Amino acid sequence: MDQSADISTQCRPGRGAVSNASGRFDLARVEVWDGWEIAEEARLLRTELRIEHARSLITYNRSPDLPFDRSINPYRGCEHGCVYCFARPTHAYLGLSPGLDFESVLVARPNAADVLRRELSARRYKVATIAIGTNTDPYQPVERDHGIARACLEALADFNHPVAIVTKGALIERDLDILAPMAAKGLVRVGISLTTLDTDLSRRMEPRAPSPARRLKMIRRLAESGVPVRVMTSPLVPGLSDHELEALLAAGAEAGATTASWIMLRLPREVSDLWQEWLAEHYPDRAARVMARLREMHGGKDYDARWGHRMQGQGPYAEMVAQRFKTACRRLGLSQEAPPLRTDLFAVPPQAGDQLSLF
Repeated sequence: MDQSADISTQCRPGRGAVSNASGRFDLARVEVWDGWEIAEEARLLRTELRIEHARSLITYNRSPDLPFDRSINPYRGCEHGCVYCFARPTHAYLGLSPGLDFESVLVARPNAADVLRRELSARRYKVATIAIGTNTDPYQPVERDHGIARACLEALADFNHPVAIVTKGALIERDLDILAPMAAKGLVRVGISLTTLDTDLSRRMEPRAPSPARRLKMIRRLAESGVPVRVMTSPLVPGLSDHELEALLAAGAEAGATTASWIMLRLPREVSDLWQEWLAEHYPDRAARVMARLREMHGGKDYDARWGHRMQGQGPYAEMVAQRFKTACRRLGLSQEAPPLRTDLFAVPPQAGDQLSLF
């Protein structure tokens, strides 16, 4: 995109990031005066969708911090615009900015379900839970028109393949006709991210995501349909939302969640600068305190990417939050570990032209 790093507030209503600075692999975005003394009208930043035909879909990881070793992502970028999103730096690999590009220049993978079916049918494939939504939200607004996440879910259901979904998007309710039967077989669980109960803070921090009240309704409807739900109090932001931890867990439990988790705010790579720009614009009086607390938990740095440290930090403050979380979960009857999903039902469905067994 041909844009400068600093974007006028008139151009970005409903967006999370403040700027659109160059990514690590992008050319510098610098406004150059062209000599014409003509005032130009500020243009509204609109969402652009690009198409990518995936050659592979399942991504494998070996991180000891994660409870899964494989994931799929129907989309790159996320229109929810959560300013804190740790996935923003991945947009740099596309030659795009982790800033406003991440939430306005999206990439859809329309052949994702076909590629997924092919990979699941491979002779060497060994079944284990697939995670969806760990990078970008599968139920962001663009899914309404393209249905790629639903097509992937249909594929997983056909294979009786276990899946764990993480989302903020209310559109997941559309797929209850698939999720409920999978849940009855022990093949699915859903995590709903609940960052704050403060509507104003939510609208500033995650501008195009459903409101906190709407997310609680999502938890309730999923739970009533028999789908196991985890309330994810992530990320907790010291000085902004950390005081809500017990209230978030209580609201999630009351809505029907049975398990819970928490992660402290993470600021990898470009996210740190984007987050600090956002703080300076929206909460300048708290910015220094928020960053001081984060650095305290990461050895004086904005972020510590080491395994075992990056998710929750370390030190007295992180330990206090962890103890508060454990105490609240115990009181509310929330488990910190979900039961494993079933893998014994997995089977490659018959394909057109297959010779059926006589026995």
